[in-house]
Amino acid sequence: MKRIRIAADVGASLMDRLAADSRFDVVFRNVHDSAELIGLVRDAEILVTRHHNRVTADVIEAAPQLELIAQGTSGLDNIDIDAARARGIAIVGVPGENANAVAELVISFMIALTRTVPAYNEQVRAGLWQRDDCMSRRELRAHTLGIVGIGRVGSRVAHLAGAFGVPCVAYDPYLDPYEIRARGAEPCASLDELLSRSDILTLHVPLNDETRGMIGGAELDRLRRGSFVINCCRGPVLDQDALFARLGDDRLGGAALDVYREEPPVDVHWPDRSKLILTPHVSGCSRESKDSTGRLVYEAICRHFGIPPYPPTRF
Repeated sequence: MKRIRIAADVGASLMDRLAADSRFDVVFRNVHDSAELIGLVRDAEILVTRHHNRVTADVIEAAPQLELIAQGTSGLDNIDIDAARARGIAIVGVPGENANAVAELVISFMIALTRTVPAYNEQVRAGLWQRDDCMSRRELRAHTLGIVGIGRVGSRVAHLAGAFGVPCVAYDPYLDPYEIRARGAEPCASLDELLSRSDILTLHVPLNDETRGMIGGAELDRLRRGSFVINCCRGPVLDQDALFARLGDDRLGGAALDVYREEPPVDVHWPDRSKLILTPHVSGCSRESKDSTGRLVYEAICRHFGIPPYPPTRF
């Protein structure tokens, strides 16, 4: 039996499949720090993680029999890939499987920000009924959406935005202009060009040395005054302090964050909440995305060991 150690809630889809498969010895423990993770992996041959599990070199060193790390979310920036490769440990992920869930939340943020839903919510709660300025709010189709990174998630955002009549521009240095157009956006030759053309900026890039801090104060200042910023990829891609400063001086019209510099955020001085929407890194979380991710993780584990999924027709 292959020993699988699961370090986070990966949903019923994967757990049901593993429970029905006698070839695996499964232990699940919802761990939150490296010390707990080290305790879980000591006899693991397979480790299943989600993004909040920090698979450091120390964790990998504590698991001498580890052969495979299966990540149940998009992105691998929580894993010390160099340390894993040095040990010959394989890593599999499910990039883009939550693309629709993320894209739907981005669209909801776009609507809430452009129609100033957070501000109206605060006013009504305070007993105010201020409708005089409502006709100054503009529909989505009056805004140009700038998409940084038009991979699986970014292209899904472009597709959904297109249904609202939103013109989309995109910057992605790894795709040629023809492919960007095929994904629903007008290509920009540079990040500067995209920023200067955007009323709404949404970020959909992985976190790596190239993207860390790619949107700072200088980049935010290139946006049109009153623009909106949405980050549902990784917190360190965006300079959080620079964003807050520009919300405070009304340089930006609003922002929505699902990801943060550190998670969960600690001792943060939040700007005016009527201009800022906050969610706890849930953009990719839905029943549908978890079910699909669980199936793919199970199939990836079986494929790694050269065994067929079992039972083949039950699920």
